[in-house]
Amino acid sequence: MHIAIITAGGAGMFCGSCMHDNTWARALQAAGHKVTLIPTYTPIRVDEDDVSIDRVFFGGLNVYFDYRYPLWQKIPRALTRWLDSPMLLNLVTRIAISNDAQELGALTAAMLEGTDGPHHREARELAEFLGRQLRPDVICFSNILLSGAMPCLREYYQGPVFCLLQGDDIFLTDLPKSHQSRALELIKSHGRHFDGFLSHSEYYSGFMADYLQLPRQKFHHLPLGIDLQGHDGRPRECGDPFTIGYFARICPEKGLHQLIDAFRILRERHPEVRLRAGGYLGKRDARYFKDLSKSATDLGTAFQYIGSPGSHAEKVEFLKSLDVLSVPTTYREPKGIYVLEAMANGVPVVQPRHGAFPELIESSGGGLLVEPDDSEALARGLEELLVDRTRRDNLAQAAHRHVHQRYGTNSLVEDTLQIFESVDSRRSEARTEAAASIEPS
Repeated sequence: MHIAIITAGGAGMFCGSCMHDNTWARALQAAGHKVTLIPTYTPIRVDEDDVSIDRVFFGGLNVYFDYRYPLWQKIPRALTRWLDSPMLLNLVTRIAISNDAQELGALTAAMLEGTDGPHHREARELAEFLGRQLRPDVICFSNILLSGAMPCLREYYQGPVFCLLQGDDIFLTDLPKSHQSRALELIKSHGRHFDGFLSHSEYYSGFMADYLQLPRQKFHHLPLGIDLQGHDGRPRECGDPFTIGYFARICPEKGLHQLIDAFRILRERHPEVRLRAGGYLGKRDARYFKDLSKSATDLGTAFQYIGSPGSHAEKVEFLKSLDVLSVPTTYREPKGIYVLEAMANGVPVVQPRHGAFPELIESSGGGLLVEPDDSEALARGLEELLVDRTRRDNLAQAAHRHVHQRYGTNSLVEDTLQIFESVDSRRSEARTEAAASIEPS
């Protein structure tokens, strides 16, 4: 099977969605399938082998210029395509490209207009590449914000097309209200062109079906999967001192400030504990982290930020140094790859009872759930594992065992193919029935 996955680059940061897409593509390739991973906006950044093609569609610079300067749209593409160079976009993302929804409201709506908007050339270019040159068996967009290309794509391609939803609502909710309503209107219109929608949790399938007003029967649960190679940590006895960890992007929505508040409460009762945090810190959130660090000076060396590990091996070594991990998101997390990565290395978790976390933790027995947005409840959950070492050890064993049994790439490939093949089979049956209904009697 030839599968095309259209992913969205993270503007130079380690993005959980494009990292998952890359792992997904690699797993399908290893299983003998042809996969074309197509970046949009910017090249992707991952901590494993990058299998994306060396071409970027909807390049961030041209997307901005087409939107900002109408005359730019009249310049022949042969003269502007050089701005889509992956090398150039990688350079520019370090200084100029923003992924802040508040700044990108009008541009997002314009992107969703597809061939009816300022990015008509880019939309048709992607559609022609997919439908005329690549001609895969299945196409999957990993971002509903790219759906502006769908009406045009259907002119060239009649095969099954899916969309993987991985947190699109977070960006949409942050848009200014006027642009948000227009974006949702366009997404609802484009939704009829998709054969199915994928999500990593039952919670998110139900939520997004309601939020985007899309048919619930078109949603399919595709459980998360991670490449377990290199995740060689195993359950171990607690360290001395007991170390709590955070590993996710440094931003308000991931809740590092709540974890620090809970840690401060816990430290009053157990002064020997330590908190180590790691993860990507972008320019948008530099002020947040500066203020947070300033407020945490009372913790002294008990709190340490290690930065963003530069490789997969460094990330795993960090996780293996922890006794428990917590990323107390303030939003309802649709995925939670960091939860699987911690558990894969024998580290139990303490997470808020919302989003995808109940499904991940209750199915694995690899952690505790606490009330969201409650630092005292989070402190009690962390203290429970600090004091009851036997329980912590049992959770660590369950977490490690379950992730290695259920959340590896083999399961991800099997689940993917089952969904794609079942939908394609139903499409074939529908075509047969339609043809039979118009045959002369």
